[in-house]
Amino acid sequence: MNEFSFVRSGRCLVLAAQRPHLLQGRCPAPLMPVPDLQEGYELIMPKDRPDNSESNRLGGRLRRYARVGGSVGGLTVRLAGDRLVGRSTDQQALAEDLRTALGTLKGPVMKIAQILSTIPDALPATFAAELSQLQAAAPSMGRQFVKRRMRSELGPDWQENFAEFSLEASAAASLGQVHRARAHDGTALAIKLQYPDMSSTVEADLNQLDVLLSLYRRYDSSIDTRQIRMELAERLREELDYRREAKHMRLYQHMLHGEMSVHVPLPYPDLGTGRLLTMGWLEGRGLLQFKDADQDTRNRLAINLFRAWYVPFHRFGVIHGDPHLGNYTAAPDLSINLLDFGCVRVFPPTFVGAVIDLYRALRDGDRDLAAHAYETWGFKDLSNELIDVLNIWASFLYAPLMEDHPRLINSAAEPGQYGAQTAAKVHRRLKELGPITPPREFVFMDRAAIGLGGVFLHLQAEVNWYRLFQDIIDDFSVPALEKRQGDALAYAGLVEWA
Repeated sequence: MNEFSFVRSGRCLVLAAQRPHLLQGRCPAPLMPVPDLQEGYELIMPKDRPDNSESNRLGGRLRRYARVGGSVGGLTVRLAGDRLVGRSTDQQALAEDLRTALGTLKGPVMKIAQILSTIPDALPATFAAELSQLQAAAPSMGRQFVKRRMRSELGPDWQENFAEFSLEASAAASLGQVHRARAHDGTALAIKLQYPDMSSTVEADLNQLDVLLSLYRRYDSSIDTRQIRMELAERLREELDYRREAKHMRLYQHMLHGEMSVHVPLPYPDLGTGRLLTMGWLEGRGLLQFKDADQDTRNRLAINLFRAWYVPFHRFGVIHGDPHLGNYTAAPDLSINLLDFGCVRVFPPTFVGAVIDLYRALRDGDRDLAAHAYETWGFKDLSNELIDVLNIWASFLYAPLMEDHPRLINSAAEPGQYGAQTAAKVHRRLKELGPITPPREFVFMDRAAIGLGGVFLHLQAEVNWYRLFQDIIDDFSVPALEKRQGDALAYAGLVEWA
């Protein structure tokens, strides 16, 4: 049985514990239940999330439930009312209202919404278009608040660890903010400080994710989103653990050793905790500042960014799952500075092998090899019709890698709409075939491809993607990747994946 249900609190609908003694005196009895969530979901309270003193705070979770539930729950109730009286729902108006509601919340729930908007068919096209406009950055903490947070992480004498420390945030994101500092030896540092009580906030927002996905089910059930939900939850919980992120940085230093076109900052574990990450500062400019640069400059940036993402994936089975423009900059020599390593996904070597198999299947028209690749990825009950539909999406993603000449990544799409038209076509076909369950590994691999494609369109880069790809996969083999991956994970101390 789910631990939470909707109740009215003041003017808001909030999620409350079904064990009333936890809420005695805090809110009245349930007013009305929200329509059932998708069968098979449960509201998971994390026994396995990162160990920290802020975990599982009832008060923190209830405050977040009140804010998110009031924003999202009301829209769900509107849908239920429309269905009760047989009234059709204005999908565009509902999508706009959802974007407006989430836009006031910031933090993890908006990050979740952004990710969903980039996954084909995770949400209806109308909703995806609206949610893609969201910006996840939360308001930065004030100076006194920063002092308290630093004191709680490094102790009362925390300032003695630094020659300089700026109390003004240089960047703010969904889970934390970054401060500039200087070590006593003169080294420039970036200090990533997590917002308070984020563990409770993330859990509240993950539970509300079920409500977001239930909105999708109201319109059609062509995609079973349970695996998507599981993948988002696991990656987002990992992002809360900054010690793990420091290990991800070591992993990327190992994988990209010798790649002169990519830089990874050096972590300082002695100046870090589970909610504080200290790393070297990498100076650079945002890639969109180069939109009006000459063609050669834009091409070099695109090539370097492609290698930063796909050398780790095709040679080590590891992908950076968050290609957001704020997570990397361009150094003065046009090499890429990778800045954020919270969302990293490790794939089984056989999965990466199937990615290569699918490329070859599409290139050679080998239908049996394509079916084998999809089965290896985890797609079930493959019919000829379903293979045809999956090939539509795969052909779109692989198309730039098939032509041995310089070209745009896509000549027909605007940067923010990369893949949208093809996704809509796939969705129409899937509605005819019935529900499918995308494997969870598909989520961040697909997000990386769509996110990077949008950046390449912003840059209007004209690159021989075929040659770039062939150079990376030239000597590919599953056993060799398995050996490299094991060595890299052991080096980084990520023993649970090794």
